[in-house]
Amino acid sequence: MSKTFTTSDVESHNKPNDLYIIVDEDVYDLTKFQDEHPGGKKILSRVAGKDASKQFWKYHNEGILKKYKAKLHVGSLNTKKAAAPPTPPATPPAPKATPSPAAAPVGQEQEEPLEPFGDLVPFADPVWYQGYHSPHHNETHAALRNEVRAWVESDIEPYVGEWDEAKKVPDEIYKQMGTRGYLAGLLGMHYQSQYTENRVASVPPEKWDLFHEMLLTDELSRAGSGGFVWNVIGGFGIGCPPLVKFGQKSLVDRILPGILNGDKRICLAITEPDAGSDVANLTCEAKLSEDGKHYIVNGEKKWITNGVWCDYFTTAVRTGKDGMNGISVLLIERSAGGVSTRRMDCQGVWSSGTTYITFEDVKVPVENLIGKENQGFKGMLKSNSCIVIMTNFNHERIGIVIQCVRFSRVCYEECVKYAHKRKTFGQSLIKHPVIRLKLAHMARQIEASYSWLEAIIYQCGKMGETEAMFRLGGAIASLKAQSTVTFEFCAREASQIFGGLSYSRGGQGGKIERLYRDVRAYAIPGGSEEIMLDLSIRQSLKVNQMMGMKL
Repeated sequence: MSKTFTTSDVESHNKPNDLYIIVDEDVYDLTKFQDEHPGGKKILSRVAGKDASKQFWKYHNEGILKKYKAKLHVGSLNTKKAAAPPTPPATPPAPKATPSPAAAPVGQEQEEPLEPFGDLVPFADPVWYQGYHSPHHNETHAALRNEVRAWVESDIEPYVGEWDEAKKVPDEIYKQMGTRGYLAGLLGMHYQSQYTENRVASVPPEKWDLFHEMLLTDELSRAGSGGFVWNVIGGFGIGCPPLVKFGQKSLVDRILPGILNGDKRICLAITEPDAGSDVANLTCEAKLSEDGKHYIVNGEKKWITNGVWCDYFTTAVRTGKDGMNGISVLLIERSAGGVSTRRMDCQGVWSSGTTYITFEDVKVPVENLIGKENQGFKGMLKSNSCIVIMTNFNHERIGIVIQCVRFSRVCYEECVKYAHKRKTFGQSLIKHPVIRLKLAHMARQIEASYSWLEAIIYQCGKMGETEAMFRLGGAIASLKAQSTVTFEFCAREASQIFGGLSYSRGGQGGKIERLYRDVRAYAIPGGSEEIMLDLSIRQSLKVNQMMGMKL
């Protein structure tokens, strides 16, 4: 049970067999922790019975306190102020008899802003978290935000550094993604309630929308680890939608429940050693067997997220002539045999399971064809039939955008908090104009990217899938490039602010070091920045020419 101490009380606990320290007016018993301390016992003996706040923050970040507080915390100093009770929800004002046309559209009641949430660091969260009005978010979004953040802060954030080093997230975390109902809501469409009995605690399936999906990805990304996010939603988020949207019903009925429950895993296998952004150039071959009942698949795939753990592979294969008109998509099952996978060591996203895959005479039933043969990569301006890969790119790129914007916020928030603690030349970093300028440039790019993201999410929710692919593909490609440039900028500026702390793994700068390694994993996959920017202009011009653009 938590107790209250005076500094004199703590000073008496200064021996190896009775060792207390103070960190930010909280008291910790480290007597039994000394053998576990990475820095050894001696450094603890130097601060035994003392306030070790300065020494602690020199080497550690907030995640360490979250990880060990329940185990080691024994009380607080009598000088520590009690946490303020949560502010009760404000009583909504009575509706006005005649709403002002300038304040809200005619026929609509003006919404009150949601209650402020989080640490209220400006620009560290979307503005609707901080008591500003939003046309997109309501109480269900706030409830989901609260639910996911509590889970991330207690069960994920304190451990992502360890998982990154181990290059794997525990299987039970992915299973929880299923049991908590999250996987069924991450497919870029309505909540898949017919295929799983699991439910999101805070949002009924019938109220689930694309802003809930965006919010879920956003809050998971607050853990500050691309490897973690890619582990739990990376392969699934891009491998499963084609199955659900274009797979035969018998195939979906057989496979989807196990995936949504978190018992089975699926990934997308498109990229090859010699075919990345130029998807139409892939060579992994699928030939029909003589009896016409199977495709025989031979070839290789590279840089496949989650592949080492997956049971199913949504795979682009060549079934016809060269070019985009000879590509099909197959659901390949590991259990068929002939599938071998090996982990690839990469610069970043260590716990994501980046994989090299080899298919050798894999027999795939023709019923596992997703969409139509030779139409897996139909260009939207040529055909609207079976646009399997093209529609999936938009969903993948939006996911990358959401993660990049939140990772940029994490870099920014870490800097703001560090700049208020760290002192140089006799004053806090935040007092130096050059530091404030860096923060301002980070914030302006974050908010611009997020506003564009919200606008695109809103349009996706209003348009049908084919229309969204047709009209929004160019904008999504451009925003993908914008968000990755923003992420790289924020990671670089954060590293400058943290200095040497961001160069060593772990400690106060641990998140910055880890995210800096992850930058290229976002700039390259899903379409490199240069290709995205060129695509955005080419596609947007073609679409608007068809719509009557006048030059």
